[in-house]
Amino acid sequence: MANHCERMYDYHVWANKTIFNRLKELPPHLYNQEIESVFSSVSKVMAHIYKVDYGWMEIFLGKEMSEAMTDSFRIEADAETKTLTELEAMYDELAAKFKRHISSHPNLENEVILHNPYAGVLHTRYSEFVTQVVNHGTYHRGNLSAMLRQLGHSSVMTEYGLFMHLSPESGMAAEAAQSN
Repeated sequence: MANHCERMYDYHVWANKTIFNRLKELPPHLYNQEIESVFSSVSKVMAHIYKVDYGWMEIFLGKEMSEAMTDSFRIEADAETKTLTELEAMYDELAAKFKRHISSHPNLENEVILHNPYAGVLHTRYSEFVTQVVNHGTYHRGNLSAMLRQLGHSSVMTEYGLFMHLSPESGMAAEAAQSN
């Protein structure tokens, strides 16, 4: 079984992929349709999740938080112009990079000091970067579910419990494959 950080990040990737797959099932115009909600469109939520993942990847690689945040705003503006398919490809590339960095990191429990331009100095660990990314994505996938309901469509379950049952480590995935 993968270490806890890898497992949590795998969940995040699975949940995002599950959302992308659901969005591809819906009428294409919904992706950019204006809505009065937490975000003004589904595309803006997806771009925002990508932006934050990108920013934390940059911090993981050693950029100062303020510089990573500045870069991520530029990335978000670019991501907002992408089609669903294009943004999914960007997610896939970023997820692979993030996963490689997590699995090759010598010690995710090493302390790191972040200089947050809004909140001050934080003594934390690299492993908590992963927790932040996953938690942030979960929060906004919840926003997205509510927005899809507002637009007259159901979302899809992306809870960690379902991921646990569907992952190869659970045994259920193997049983499901054998029954098909």
